[in-house]
Amino acid sequence: MALSPRKILRLAVLGASLLSGVGLATLGVLLLLRDAPAGAAPAPEAPPAVPVNVATVETRDMPVELIGIGNVQALYAVLVRAQVTGYLQSVNVAEGQMVKKGDLIAVIDPRPFQAALDQARAQKARDEANLVAAARDFERYKVLAKHEFQSWQNVDDQQGTVGALRASIQADDAAIETAALNLSFAHITSPIDGRVGLRQIDPGNLISANQTNGLISVTQIQPITAVFTLPEDNLPRVMDALASGPVKVRAYTSDNRTLLSEGTLLTPDNQIDTSTGTIKLKAIFANANNHLWPGQYIEARVEVSRIGDAITVPEVAVERGADGLFAFVVKPDQTVAMRRVAETLERDGIAVISKGLAPGEVVVVNGQSRLAEGMKVAVHGAAADGARRDGG
Repeated sequence: MALSPRKILRLAVLGASLLSGVGLATLGVLLLLRDAPAGAAPAPEAPPAVPVNVATVETRDMPVELIGIGNVQALYAVLVRAQVTGYLQSVNVAEGQMVKKGDLIAVIDPRPFQAALDQARAQKARDEANLVAAARDFERYKVLAKHEFQSWQNVDDQQGTVGALRASIQADDAAIETAALNLSFAHITSPIDGRVGLRQIDPGNLISANQTNGLISVTQIQPITAVFTLPEDNLPRVMDALASGPVKVRAYTSDNRTLLSEGTLLTPDNQIDTSTGTIKLKAIFANANNHLWPGQYIEARVEVSRIGDAITVPEVAVERGADGLFAFVVKPDQTVAMRRVAETLERDGIAVISKGLAPGEVVVVNGQSRLAEGMKVAVHGAAADGARRDGG
């Protein structure tokens, strides 16, 4: 059916009205969404707690130590040499063996020295026999001279013969002592208690008296000493400590990581080295575990005083900021507070705090780089259980 122009116009107006209504409705919805309250949106989640390791602030006695560098020295060191010349018959100790004073170390062929001793004794016996005969002749000459059957000149000569023989016997005694001493030198013994070093000469070699390289060395390493240096400004503190009693010294490896032995300060040197401005000190150590060895470099720590009931934390708990030193303290609600602190000294991973912390508080020792004031933390470590209990 054909539509008239009038009907077509009316349908067009009606379509436009419908489209206008849909547009207004859409606009209304958009306006309602725009004016909706902000609380209708979902709330953002709270940031997660930062995992950290913690430790508890503790009190302890802390030593105040002066640190010097030095090396270990044997208490006694002897290079054993032969005192007589001869063939080395045997070496009676093993390299590295511990020996006592008087223990047999080596034997030089003793036969030539035994023969010399026997010869000296025989010479003395002959001179003693001659002395007996000469003394009897002297007594007879005196009797004959009184009856003018012998001249007094002969009496005097015989008296001189007796005196000469007596002197010869004294010389024989000295020769016997020398021969006996040389025979004893053929048996070489240790002059000290100590450890035998490496053998320098093998059995079968001809060795000479007091030759340069020696036979073997013996060093006493129990106890053992160490010599180290400190700046001269430290000397008054050392002397004050010595005046109060024995001064402890601890020997560490040169990298300052391992305690080798504990000992006692013997004495400072009697003068300061003007070229370096340092003073030498000597300490002695029992060295029961043989951790100290002659020639070894060590770090020596001299304890000049102690701090009683010092407030301490692990050294890693202390951070350095623009305003100085600080530490993060874990509060009961499991948040952290940045606390400024003052540090007195550090030793072996422990820091002594003179201001800013109290015993029993919990400090962060790992994870500080992710923290800021008031942040929530999840604690771990030795003090974690206590920190959780304090927080409820």
